[in-house]
Amino acid sequence: MKLKVSHTTVYRFEQPQKAVLQSHRLTPSHFAGQSRLSWSVDVPEGAVYGSRFRDGAGDETATMRFSGPVSKLTIHVHGTVETTDLAGVLRGHREKVAPAAYIRPTRMTRPDLAISELAATALAELDGGSALERAHALSGAVSSVMTYVPGTTNAQTTAAEALAGGEGVCQDFAHLLTAAAISVDIPARYVAGYLFSGDADGPAPEAAKEASPGTEAQTPMGPDSQASHAWAELFIEGLGWVGFDPSNECCPDARYIRLCSGFDAFDAAPIRGLSNGMGEEQLNVDVAVTQEQQ
Repeated sequence: MKLKVSHTTVYRFEQPQKAVLQSHRLTPSHFAGQSRLSWSVDVPEGAVYGSRFRDGAGDETATMRFSGPVSKLTIHVHGTVETTDLAGVLRGHREKVAPAAYIRPTRMTRPDLAISELAATALAELDGGSALERAHALSGAVSSVMTYVPGTTNAQTTAAEALAGGEGVCQDFAHLLTAAAISVDIPARYVAGYLFSGDADGPAPEAAKEASPGTEAQTPMGPDSQASHAWAELFIEGLGWVGFDPSNECCPDARYIRLCSGFDAFDAAPIRGLSNGMGEEQLNVDVAVTQEQQ
């Protein structure tokens, strides 16, 4: 498929900031399942770039500084990506971080007793099985205990809290699957990207957020957005990293565009930053993914 992306992030500051520092991971991953036909990340004039590099997880990263006074900051991402269905397998993706590094919970993905029991029960019912079958069983278990309901959780909701409530959005499903896999020593990580839904129906775009003044702010990929999406990748011996999307009960296919990964939604945020100044920050995100005719 050829998928066209338009992704605009707008920051508005209650009081002009002396400076804003940001780190962007807004360029789609390079692997056998997708290739960039065109891609551009447009930032305001005057941005001073610090460095551009591919990090240990294989994600393309760029850092920059916006000198003040900054009252409004707009980041516009647009381009076209050609995708191929590899049944979720992340084939040909170059990275240096050992899979074992991802058997590490964060506050968002720390397994509690309920998560551990969910994973143990899913694998016990499988009664053995291959590593891939075990991963599918975990993803199926998450799908069976969670209902997709926008607005019932927020960016701070942990996997344990989402499971206790039984409702959430793609971020919560991905966190819960990551936590369940970690609980049984399967390396797992959170993935941020885009999803072509194929229709105009779906959850409403993410509402504006507010962040504390002068503190680090991450921009997860809008868990309530129509085209932003999140899923998990589990490491399977012999296959490598394989994606699982428990919120849609499938593995990522040609409808998905992979951006970047991390230990959780905050670690995998495509935009991270610091602002130097007082007052509140308001964030608006608008994302659209459409299919181009072949």
